Amino acid sequence: MSQITTYQIMAYSLLADLILTIHASFVLFVVGGQILILAGWTVNWKWPRNLLFRIVHLTAISFVMLEAWVGLMCPLTTLENVFRERAGMTIYQSSFIGEWVSRLLFYSAPNWVFTLIYTLFFLSVLITMWLYPPFKRR
Repeated sequence: MSQITTYQIMAYSLLADLILTIHASFVLFVVGGQILILAGWTVNWKWPRNLLFRIVHLTAISFVMLEAWVGLMCPLTTLENVFRERAGMTIYQSSFIGEWVSRLLFYSAPNWVFTLIYTLFFLSVLITMWLYPPFKRR
C-alpha cells in the first residue's frame, strides 16, 4: 500500500468536515423546520404550508426514525468516519470546525433513547401535518 500524502490527508480531513457540516444542516432542517412550521401556524405564515416543503420535511424525519428502528448507523456518520480514518485520524478526532459541529450533534445515551426521541419527533411532525395541513399552490 502506498504512503498517503499531506495533500490527501488534508483532502480527506476537509471532506470529513464537509460531511459533518452537511449532517448538521440536515439536523437543522429537520428540527428548525418543525420549529418554523409551528411558528408559522401561530402567526399564520403561508410558506410553512407549502406541500413540497412539508413532504420533504416529513420524509427527512421518517428516514431518521426508520434508521433508528432498524438499527442502522447514519450514512453521513459512516462516510465521515471513513474520511477521518483515511486522513489518519481517529473517528473521534476532528478539526476545529468538525469538533464543534460534532458537539452539537452527538450526545452520550443508550440507542433506545435516540430511537424514542426520533419516534416522538416524527409523531409531532405527523400530528402537525394533520392539524396544520399543507396546501398546494394555486
